[in-house]
Amino acid sequence: MKSAAELPPVDIRPEQEVRDAPTAVWPTLKQLGPGLIIAGSIVGSGELIATTKTGAQAGISLLWLILLGCVIKVFVQIELGRHTIIHGQTALQALNQVPGRFLSLNWIVWFWLAMMVSGIVQLGGIVGGVGQAAAIAMPITGDYRDAIAVPSSKELKWLLTWEERRQNEPERFEALGPAQQQRVIEGRKRLRQKLDAIGDRGTTAVQAVRDGKPLPDPYTWDDKYWALAATLITVALLYRGRYGLIQNITTVLVVMFTFVTIGNCLALQSTAEWSLSWSEISQGLSFGLPPTTEGMRPLATALATFGIIGVGAAELVSYPYWCLEKGYALRTGPHDGSEAWYRRAKGWLRVMHIDVFLSMIVYTLATVAFYMVGVTVLYRYGLDPEGMRMTSTLAEAYVPIFGDYARWLFLIGAIAVLYSTFLVANASHTRTYTDLFKLVGWIPRGDREKHWRSISTLGCILPVLCLTIFCMNVKPDLAVLAAGIMQALLLPMLGIGALFFRYWQTEERLKPSLLFDICLLASCIGFLITGGWGVYENVLPLFSNAF
Repeated sequence: MKSAAELPPVDIRPEQEVRDAPTAVWPTLKQLGPGLIIAGSIVGSGELIATTKTGAQAGISLLWLILLGCVIKVFVQIELGRHTIIHGQTALQALNQVPGRFLSLNWIVWFWLAMMVSGIVQLGGIVGGVGQAAAIAMPITGDYRDAIAVPSSKELKWLLTWEERRQNEPERFEALGPAQQQRVIEGRKRLRQKLDAIGDRGTTAVQAVRDGKPLPDPYTWDDKYWALAATLITVALLYRGRYGLIQNITTVLVVMFTFVTIGNCLALQSTAEWSLSWSEISQGLSFGLPPTTEGMRPLATALATFGIIGVGAAELVSYPYWCLEKGYALRTGPHDGSEAWYRRAKGWLRVMHIDVFLSMIVYTLATVAFYMVGVTVLYRYGLDPEGMRMTSTLAEAYVPIFGDYARWLFLIGAIAVLYSTFLVANASHTRTYTDLFKLVGWIPRGDREKHWRSISTLGCILPVLCLTIFCMNVKPDLAVLAAGIMQALLLPMLGIGALFFRYWQTEERLKPSLLFDICLLASCIGFLITGGWGVYENVLPLFSNAF
């Protein structure tokens, strides 16, 4: 095993010189940023789509899992950042040193690559969400608005099933309990209003579902046109974009909609009709599990959500790259074993800790707010954001407070955070794929010209590839959740990597406290449980169905 002094130097070098980390408050705050970039990547897919969908399916019962998913990953994130600052290595460089190789790459890197393929599909869903929101707010032909006016087959089957049961099996309806009965009544009422508003089209759709005929979603163009516009803007930004530009754009976009959603959540809680009681919130913190209901698998959805809320597996891998571009490792300087180096390393590790924990506060508040909004409104109405109606269904969560302005407020915010995710995730992917090319020898490590050329080229290719996937009619919510499952499966592998760095490659004088070690072990155990649970819930059923 190489010592820290022998490990390869940083080859991503912003133009800052070696210097001590700031200690005053304002200079320290000016050095933060990597965590905010990660938060910008998280809020779109993890919070707006996956977390709200989990709340809509599971109700309040999984609040504990949402909080756990935000907090538990921080310690692995810190360990990956610590390794980068001390050794000047990228995440893939570091993970490739963990024992166990196949065809020159570590087994964790291979699974990361498989996860990244699903991540491209996820980003196809994300840019689709941008297109959906813009198509509702600013229709070009109007075909998308017309299409989503008709309820989905799933919604209509749900309506017809419960209408039939109330007539023929009243005992099943009575067995639901008062809260679930009210949920069914309210959901049916809103769905009936929607059908009445579209007249004959609604009657035809109901009859088709009643006759057992398929009711496929039509192929629309407005959402594709707007997704194309978002893609072209992203290509332009990533072709020349550097760290500062990406950090500033994502910070503005995320802060804007996060405050709107937190305000919506607090306003809902202040009303008699929509507020959740302390007993309900206590139930959500009691480690309970939701039942599987017809057409929904809330626990599977929650496990996929766990993989991408807070700092997802993809963000855990990309965080060290943003630390490098911000200059944390470069300012620490080459490891010469001097007292000055240890002083600088401790200083920049402290800055990184602050960066991580402040960003955790931001995305935890955002995650809980999105979840509570999903529980408070969508769950009570029996709504489930899915397919081409994902964005329009999510908008319903803002109607009780903002009324006629809700749709516009939500759509502007949705465009902001979904686009933020699309931009940051693609920017991160350009860095990690470039690093992969170095691991396999396609780009010489240390060649800055080829490094940035690769990033610029991938910045043109990856967004277009994501758009192509969306235009193949991928369902945005399913694409996000499928990627979440892959990220949940990668988490225990990253936990193993973090433990390897902590106990085999950490400088003795820079090792963390006993409390941190306990939290890191707890985090890795949580990753292992989540990964195993994800295999049981999502992978094993595929094999059982196949055989």
